[in-house]
Amino acid sequence: MEEIEVPTEHLHEEIAEKAEEQKEKWILYVALSTAFMAVLAAVAGLLAGHHANEALIERVKASDNWNFYQAKNLKQIIVINTDQVLKAVGAAKTGETAIAPEDHSKDIARYDKEKEEIKKQAEEAEHESAAHLAKHVPLASAVTAFQIAIAISAIAILTRRQKLWYVSLVLTATGLVFLILGILP
Repeated sequence: MEEIEVPTEHLHEEIAEKAEEQKEKWILYVALSTAFMAVLAAVAGLLAGHHANEALIERVKASDNWNFYQAKNLKQIIVINTDQVLKAVGAAKTGETAIAPEDHSKDIARYDKEKEEIKKQAEEAEHESAAHLAKHVPLASAVTAFQIAIAISAIAILTRRQKLWYVSLVLTATGLVFLILGILP
């Protein structure tokens, strides 16, 4: 009677392949998590850029308003000085004619009121600029954390060191914290 040969060699090879696949399965998770990190980095980057742009726009508005405030202030000073000159000339009376000074107190009061409104608008624009910058900083930090995490993930795959992938996951969590801080009001 002949013995039945069981092809154990083939079975051992299959088991070894499956074991190797299980060992390398984490690389699939690294790839998926890295794609997720890239998406988070893109979102954080867009938000950070938006807030940086808005901060700049508000800063320009504030600067424009402060320039307008200074222009109104100069006009008011000119009116005040004109009044003083006309009063001084009127008091000196040259010959038979005297220059009668006009009453510019309404103009001076109007300039004060306009300057106060312009000052308020400038300060509001400065406040808005600061608020946008306050959101930009954590969002930019989130982008940085995500980019470093992506780089470490790539190194983890290249060196086959799973611990590096865990470090990238910690950095991703840090980036998420910064992203949430940048989004919250």
